[in-house]
Amino acid sequence: MERVVLVYTTYPSLVEAEKAGRTLVEQRLAACVNILPGMISHYRWEGRLERGEEVVMLIKTRASFADRVRKAVKAEHPNNTPAIMVIPVESVEDTYLRWIMAQTDRSTAPSS
Repeated sequence: MERVVLVYTTYPSLVEAEKAGRTLVEQRLAACVNILPGMISHYRWEGRLERGEEVVMLIKTRASFADRVRKAVKAEHPNNTPAIMVIPVESVEDTYLRWIMAQTDRSTAPSS
């Protein structure tokens, strides 16, 4: 069976993350997204040390969808340089793996 990946990204707000996550699930590009509000980030940007409040999103999807998910996130993301990382998953419990595959089976998606 196909492998699973997590796509990690961050958003400036919960509203933006929820909108993006819902779209990914509606389009069957993701089986599930986990949105974790309340993250504090410290980073260097354009030569300055910055502190930001962000929202983390973990996107559960098929490995073969990783590039499409990355492109979809980047296309709608409010930041010019969004954090988007594809993380391979070592193993997944069998019934959960089948659920992810079923939820991302685009051949069963209702036509819009």
